Amino acid sequence: MTSDRAAAPVLDDIDARPGSTASLLRTFIGVFLRPLGGWISAADLVALAGDLGIEPAPARTGVARLKQKGLLLAAREKQIGYRLNPAAIPMLERGDRRIFEMREMTDADTWCLVSFSIPESARSVRHQLRRRLQWIGAGVVSPALWICPGHLQDEVVQILDELDARPWAALFPASAPVPAGSLVDAAAQWWDLDALRDEHLAFQASLADLPAEPFAAYVQLIDRWRVLPYTDPGLPPSMLPADWPGRDSFDEFARRSAALTAPAWAHVRARIV
Repeated sequence: MTSDRAAAPVLDDIDARPGSTASLLRTFIGVFLRPLGGWISAADLVALAGDLGIEPAPARTGVARLKQKGLLLAAREKQIGYRLNPAAIPMLERGDRRIFEMREMTDADTWCLVSFSIPESARSVRHQLRRRLQWIGAGVVSPALWICPGHLQDEVVQILDELDARPWAALFPASAPVPAGSLVDAAAQWWDLDALRDEHLAFQASLADLPAEPFAAYVQLIDRWRVLPYTDPGLPPSMLPADWPGRDSFDEFARRSAALTAPAWAHVRARIV
């Protein structure tokens, strides 16, 4: 067997736009490649991409981009193929927890406050930190004070370490916030709940046009859903409007995912074997 040397992946969980060739391939790889042993032939990968409606030429281009990003490594095992970069596994495992086990806070859960003061000489780090905090579902109390569910503290520490920003930041575990107004009003100031609502409603509407074939439907379902468990922090009901659509989105995702998992796997195993 020959293989590229492992490299730290730079394709994080939001780099690929849902529905794009790169995103569908990334979703397939994230769901199926680890249980398959971490390796797949190039021919099988292109064939399965075809089952997702991706023509061979753009499929090969998409695979090349994922390889360039570090998610895949070229690896020959009797035939040309690709192996999952071991360095990408923690990212994919984190995605599993977010996508399939979305957490909803209660009023008794703790929060994590993130305070930072980053010098102007490192403004690019400051920009990346704000972007990544927003991506994991943190809210903006003020430009240098962010709030997120307490169970995300380890992810915040990981982000700070990856950006070499730990010396400029401090984390504070906290109980329920006590704003001047209502918790619902405070949440609407700290998070863009209108945009989140629109994302939930768009996801729910998109389910009407999932493909009829279970494999394609399963990959499309996860690909359309996978962004929401990151951008939606799972706020407690006391901080949300009464008609918040988040629980309906998760319940519908869970129901359809459970129904499609077995036939999707049967399709993949039949293709590969």
